[in-house]
Amino acid sequence: MSAFADLATVSAGLLVARLVLGFLLVGHGAQKLFGWFGGYGLAGTGGFFEALGFRPGRAFAAAASLAEILGGLLVALGVLGPVGPAVIISVMVVAAISVHWEHGIFATTNGIEVPLLYAAGGLALALTGYGAYSLDAILGLQSLWTPSVAWAVIGLGIAGGVANLFARRPPATA
Repeated sequence: MSAFADLATVSAGLLVARLVLGFLLVGHGAQKLFGWFGGYGLAGTGGFFEALGFRPGRAFAAAASLAEILGGLLVALGVLGPVGPAVIISVMVVAAISVHWEHGIFATTNGIEVPLLYAAGGLALALTGYGAYSLDAILGLQSLWTPSVAWAVIGLGIAGGVANLFARRPPATA
């Protein structure tokens, strides 16, 4: 085992990953919900969701925004194990397929790069756990998140995203 693989170092790395991923996602949701950080707010995002076939647009936009904020906070705080990552994965499945898929991979062409990175980060944290510097560790909850539970929760997150995709209706034609 490498000298870098001790619990304190791994936990510090997980903390950095959690804080960056979690708080960026909180900001991403706040753009949609409140219009902060250059976002369009609920009205603008709701109109965009309507154009994508998610109706009522404001309700879907609010749900997506709140999921990003909740998932991001759970990850940043390191609480409730795979629940936050599963919420993130659910929202990113919808974003990747409904908005970014047709544009290729990279963000420069509005491709799937950003939602893929968020989902992969969420999946990695769901599978590794949050480390010693997390609320799960402080509250003694780490033992609840067995690999079987983590995979089940991740599966539910993916299923939730797919269900949202099936809720889409073709945009109304004028």
